[in-house]
Amino acid sequence: MACQQDIDFLLNLRVCSMDEHLIQAGIKMSETQHLSRINEYFNDSHLILVNGEAVGLLKLGVLKQSLHIRQFQLLPNYQSRGIGSRVLAMIKTKAIKLNKPITLNVLLKNPAFSLYGKQGFKVIGENELEYQMKCSLSDCQ
Repeated sequence: MACQQDIDFLLNLRVCSMDEHLIQAGIKMSETQHLSRINEYFNDSHLILVNGEAVGLLKLGVLKQSLHIRQFQLLPNYQSRGIGSRVLAMIKTKAIKLNKPITLNVLLKNPAFSLYGKQGFKVIGENELEYQMKCSLSDCQ
């Protein structure tokens, strides 16, 4: 679980992992706006650790209809190392236990889109900024 002492790390993580993709989507966020997103659903925030070091964030919401990935970020130096796939495998295990599909939103030009596709997520909607994706229970097995 993340705590208030992690805010500086979470702000750095968000800027490092999201700014480029947000700018490509035409969104320029201030530090205050980033902090607002960090604090949104803060109780759902879990740090991703590698060898005891914080390298990412997972915000996972248990909704009535689904297990929803609210935010999933890794520091750029830890991307493309299989960490995202391992985290998604743990989320799939939880989804199966809860008997709920997994949903998420991802920016249109975010390279994480390909990771989600490889993990069985399907596009179920799209708007001018992002895809809405879902991994059904049958795809979580």
